[in-house]
Amino acid sequence: MAQKKNSKTHNKRDGRPAPVEHKNGKRAEAGPGAADSGPRFSMFTWLVVVALLGVWSSVAVFYFDIVDYDRVLARAQEFRMNFSEVLQGKLAAYDTDGDGDFDVEDAKVLLEKTSKPEVETPTQRAPEPEEDGPAAEETSVPGSQDVESEIQAAVPLPPLDDSHFVPDDPTEPGERYEEEPGSIDTTGVLVEESQPEETEGESGRYQTSSTLSAEAEAEEPPKAEPEPEPRTGSTQPTGSRQEADAKKKKLKLLNKIDKSIKSEIDAAERLRRKGNLDVALKAFDSLVQQHPLSPRARYGKAQVQDDLAEKLRSNDLLQSAINTYGEAAELPGVTSDLLRAALRRRAERQQFLGRMRGSLATLQKLVDVFPDDVGLRNDLGVAHLLLGDNKGAKKVYEEVLAVAPSNGFAKVHYGFILKAENKIAESIPYLREGLESGEPGTDDGRFYFHLGDALQRVGDDSAYRWYERGHQRGHFASVWQRSLYNVEGLKAQPWWTPQETGYTDLVRMLERNWKTIRDEALAVMDRSRGRFLPEEENLREKGEWGQYTLWQQGKRVGSACQGVPKTCALMERFPETTGCKRGQIKFSVMQPGTHVWPHTGPTNCRLRMHLGLVIPAPGCRIRCTNQTREWEEGKVLIFDDSFEHEVWQEADGYRLIFIVDVWHPELSQYQRQTLSPI
Repeated sequence: MAQKKNSKTHNKRDGRPAPVEHKNGKRAEAGPGAADSGPRFSMFTWLVVVALLGVWSSVAVFYFDIVDYDRVLARAQEFRMNFSEVLQGKLAAYDTDGDGDFDVEDAKVLLEKTSKPEVETPTQRAPEPEEDGPAAEETSVPGSQDVESEIQAAVPLPPLDDSHFVPDDPTEPGERYEEEPGSIDTTGVLVEESQPEETEGESGRYQTSSTLSAEAEAEEPPKAEPEPEPRTGSTQPTGSRQEADAKKKKLKLLNKIDKSIKSEIDAAERLRRKGNLDVALKAFDSLVQQHPLSPRARYGKAQVQDDLAEKLRSNDLLQSAINTYGEAAELPGVTSDLLRAALRRRAERQQFLGRMRGSLATLQKLVDVFPDDVGLRNDLGVAHLLLGDNKGAKKVYEEVLAVAPSNGFAKVHYGFILKAENKIAESIPYLREGLESGEPGTDDGRFYFHLGDALQRVGDDSAYRWYERGHQRGHFASVWQRSLYNVEGLKAQPWWTPQETGYTDLVRMLERNWKTIRDEALAVMDRSRGRFLPEEENLREKGEWGQYTLWQQGKRVGSACQGVPKTCALMERFPETTGCKRGQIKFSVMQPGTHVWPHTGPTNCRLRMHLGLVIPAPGCRIRCTNQTREWEEGKVLIFDDSFEHEVWQEADGYRLIFIVDVWHPELSQYQRQTLSPI
């Protein structure tokens, strides 16, 4: 009590009011007028009140649209653009490259003038080859009576299937969006990088077989560079030319109308580059509506449609892009560089969709406008080949070689055509020199294949040196296994046993019913020998070889089964053969004195069974790699015809066998359903 009393006495003595006890246990100093003004609040309390007022004010402004943000942003954008135009007008006097504005290139020139002596040294730039876009994918091969060696027959590329459009998506999550070759920078010019010395694929040209044959999902690691072969037909570019080719080339794409709206074009182009394709399309579409005679605006719209087509896997959008490229090229006042870029891309995308005749017409127009461009003529030749017009392609390449006799691309394709015409010896120097040139578009498995095949047929052992080189380049699985339409990772061996294939039931059925199958085939030979069509794939050195096909590419061939109903009924029970889209079921009759050149089948996705029906002895034999075997009546031989094989028929009578192709046993059910037919 004494302490409390002293405390109160002390407070009164100091003249300070006693602290006030609140209900929450805290104490506050009481001062003069405390009883009148009520409790005092801390600074923190006022800060909380002000913050809450700010939050609710912001909510109210946003919710009730008190401020028109769109208008504010539009004003800001207008100010920025107007300021940019004014600034460009101020700097127009420093336009050194003549493109109508002041940009980075002008600044570089000015800096060089101020930092270097006045003596000018002219720089020379070698002309740059145009870069091409992606090529089309492997598609179905048209049927023929014998597809045992589609590639060896030197037929042109199969037409593309326009029912599927599955390009690579450059905007997949996690991957940076890559600008396609020949993209437009913000200065309104096309910047082209020089092409690498050896390009695996060229648009408007044949895909390399490494692209066509890689049907497995995993990417193959890059192959080691082989030792160069002795050069006989051409030389590599000099170092100075390579340095010049490495420089970028600016192409003028803007005409007067385009320059007047350059800032708007640049803004839309930046949206496209960043992957904002929907917004970019609206921007370019608005420019086209406001300035219908602007080629650059219409070309930009076509590019965005092209990008969206890849992103959405849309054939309709791609066709729209093709149409818009054509519109851009038709506008008056279009620059020659934009005309070339638009029509070339149009031709590429037409080929991608399988519109081969349209692509040919586009390329022909390009050649008419640019008659001295050898690269465009080469592309035109490929377009003829894609249509199966070897005669037209041959004429084009003869014209190219007349003005550019060392052009490797023209040489290798011209040799390819000569080989298809069975001018074997004449084709060899063109194929060899074209491959030795190392020019883009020449490193193709088919050219290695046909050069080796031609050398074999004239008895030149250097064929296997070229096969080895093709193997080192990644086109062939091995020197022996030279098929081009492959699935990676499948077991590869020339000869198989029924147990290894897993098709023992099929083999057992064939061997048990071989006489029934034989008798039906003989009956057809007696009453309608015309069903046995001659082999037309240019595989025979001499002799006669006929075939009667029942199934091809997984489908029955017309009314063929009417002649051999029992055989077809037996085969229907085995979908591994009747459903083999990369094989055939057929009878094969070979007359005495026949020799079949060494050759390989087109794919590693099948195995081939031979059932002996009529086998005269001795003299009938087949070699696969370095192993030779003979047929027996009623017995099945199984081999992988993607390996090199050769046949001799030196008996006194005809040889008759039943050929049954089956899926490679390691292919999954999904692969069997989705692989394209051959």
